[in-house]
Amino acid sequence: MSKKVAIMGYGTIGSGVAEVLEKNHEIIARHAGEEIECKYILDIRDFPGDVNESKLVKDVDIIANDPEVSIVVETMGGVEPAYTFVKKMLLAGKSVTTSNKALVAEKGAELIHIAEERELNFQFEASVGGGIPIIRSLNKCLTADVIEEISGILNGTTNYMLTKMRDEKSTYEAVLKEAQSLGYAEKDPTADVEGHDACRKIAILTSLISERQVDFRKIQTEGITTITPADIAYAKKLNRRIKLVASSVRRPDQTFDILVAPFLLAEGNPLYTVDGVFNAVFVHGNMLGDAMFFGSGAGKLPTASAVVADVVDMAKHPHRNIPVHWEEEELSIPDYLEKAYRFYVRTKNKQEEIKSAFGELDFIDPLLEDADGSVFLTKEISGREFEQRAADLQLLQRIRLK
Repeated sequence: MSKKVAIMGYGTIGSGVAEVLEKNHEIIARHAGEEIECKYILDIRDFPGDVNESKLVKDVDIIANDPEVSIVVETMGGVEPAYTFVKKMLLAGKSVTTSNKALVAEKGAELIHIAEERELNFQFEASVGGGIPIIRSLNKCLTADVIEEISGILNGTTNYMLTKMRDEKSTYEAVLKEAQSLGYAEKDPTADVEGHDACRKIAILTSLISERQVDFRKIQTEGITTITPADIAYAKKLNRRIKLVASSVRRPDQTFDILVAPFLLAEGNPLYTVDGVFNAVFVHGNMLGDAMFFGSGAGKLPTASAVVADVVDMAKHPHRNIPVHWEEEELSIPDYLEKAYRFYVRTKNKQEEIKSAFGELDFIDPLLEDADGSVFLTKEISGREFEQRAADLQLLQRIRLK
């Protein structure tokens, strides 16, 4: 006998899951305690000549109504029809694992609750950080800690682009075109470059450490589209690097300051050296202290490996719910403008105008192209105070320091 699974969605990740199940069949069976076999693959497309062509089906009810299938993998992407299909599988008595961050961020609490009621499992390791085992670590390895901060580079596309801009002194437009040609960026790169992808991921992580639903739509999210070679050059002068960071910090009142934005990271920051398409997650626990999780944050096989790890975990726990503490009650997110930072600022204004607005500052010798303007670092001030003081200035750029 073998454990039968089905895959919904035969794109990059779905085909990777099928490949991992086949290539690592023996070691997966050893860890699961029985063989695991893919019985069905759901997709609306045809794949003539594909090695798994005989397993392809187009009717989701074939999977839902087959009692042999006990675990379903969802790799379709997007909220619908993935949500409808996943809910159908849970109601049909099948555990589900997904790599779908959009689904988990929006419907995670509800699907976890449905699985719990039916002694099933809904798992989603691959929805954040690809092959990095951050969710399993939070749910199993770090349960003795109160997690006080979780911050990360959660999008490989933007990290690759910022690394290339730094190393090759390229423009945003040039590195975006290169990233698209290499398959790192989509034809429509909005979700990556505007920070929406990282936003959903930090929402998932904050939901896990707060045990409440985080509405990703309420998270202040800023992308990298305004970063210029000049900003990269000034970062180098300051011995810092610009990274798109998704950050969540616990307050004493148990709410969280959550933000996705470019930051100027200091050399001692653990995320400073994370370059290229790699992802990393920094965790600070009240007992653990600091920990870093680093690895391939995307890609067909790293992500598929994380999905199959969930399959193995669920195969080892049949008819038993593995608790995930994530309630449907919504977490209140404070106004991001309350949080204080130092800011790097480029402006068209003269130093005298800036001093009248901000007082004494740390000015940076301007590059030749900025000779008519000013570049400076503020003292630590709240975002609201910064906006008030900078209201009458002609800002070209402002980036927070971390």
